[in-house]
Amino acid sequence: MEKDIEVEELEKFEENDEPIIGMSFDSDVDLFIYFKEYGKRKGFPILRRTSRKDSDGILRNVTFACGRSGETRSKSVNILKPQPNAKTGCNARLGAGLGDDGKWTIRSLNLEHNHVLLTPTKSKYFQCNRSLNTYAKKRLDVNDQAGIRLCKNYQSLVIEAGGHENVTFIERDCRNHVQKERRLQLGDGDVASLQNYFMKMQVEDNRFYFSMQVDDEGRLKNVFWAEPRNREAYKEFGDVVTFDTTYLTNKYDMPFAPFVGVNHHGHSILFGCGLISHEDIETFTWLFRTWLSCMSNSAPNGIITNQDRAMKVAIQNVFPNTRHRWCLWHIMKKVPEKLGGYKEYRNISNVLHCAVYDSQSATKFEETWHHMITEYDLGDNEWLRGLYDERHHWVPCYLNNTF
Repeated sequence: MEKDIEVEELEKFEENDEPIIGMSFDSDVDLFIYFKEYGKRKGFPILRRTSRKDSDGILRNVTFACGRSGETRSKSVNILKPQPNAKTGCNARLGAGLGDDGKWTIRSLNLEHNHVLLTPTKSKYFQCNRSLNTYAKKRLDVNDQAGIRLCKNYQSLVIEAGGHENVTFIERDCRNHVQKERRLQLGDGDVASLQNYFMKMQVEDNRFYFSMQVDDEGRLKNVFWAEPRNREAYKEFGDVVTFDTTYLTNKYDMPFAPFVGVNHHGHSILFGCGLISHEDIETFTWLFRTWLSCMSNSAPNGIITNQDRAMKVAIQNVFPNTRHRWCLWHIMKKVPEKLGGYKEYRNISNVLHCAVYDSQSATKFEETWHHMITEYDLGDNEWLRGLYDERHHWVPCYLNNTF
């Protein structure tokens, strides 16, 4: 959303303005754009580090930080060729809150960096400063449909703009856009082939189930199917279902969404699959309702997903009596990313693991958690605060009575 608003809307701030505590903005988006432009001039990237909403869902506090805050651990397996690490644990950041007057005011500020700042000609290539305008997107789409290779597609835009210094994107941005647009843009032959295959399967066995959703223009949006053995397996082992959309197909880059369970041998079994165009509430609601209809409207006792908010809302709408649990593995995997910038990271990580895995009761978890927050001064960490607020969705001791 931030990219759709032009910087010219903030003309009231001069180009050489320095952020100061007490400076006010009409919205958090205006504040983000202002700090982003400041970072672009000074030579550092920015990102939204934390945000907090109140009980009514209204955003109240945000923190924008230098893009080199935190710490990234190299995933390279070759010690002779370590991957470059852009994270330096930089503490430069800006904190702001929404006041009673509806204005966003800067309340905390640290402009000291622990790394070299770049020139504006280089800082414009930070991800936060890059964007594809509408014209560029249309050109990319038309040329891609014409079969023009991406490298030539990108170069044509650069030449038309008069050089790389006049474009606000790089080739990777073009590739990401093209891949996104390819999702579920199946040609007439692909759609017909898919439908014919499903109908053939249904003729061979009327227990084969499929559903295809189209948009207002008749273009295919989402697909779901389940074989007879998937439906039979659910009758026997459908107590708990896991749902994951982290898989992708190669050609169309569409999220593959399988419903998976575990049989009496401890092996994963399939309860049906979907191919979806978007990962939003509407799409997940359609998919969950379609799957539920396929399974004779018999909802599972529990469902395990990641922390996707759209998924959470759709599950509440379609499976109101099903216990929703977040995948603990996905949450704990984020610990180095979210807490790695703290000096006492190793101690924090140990206490956190103890609270999560060793607490046999909610009381013990609360005690260990609050000790960790107090001992290591983590009260302002929005990620931990959000996890604590949603502890009934992922901490094992709160879920033992269900599964």
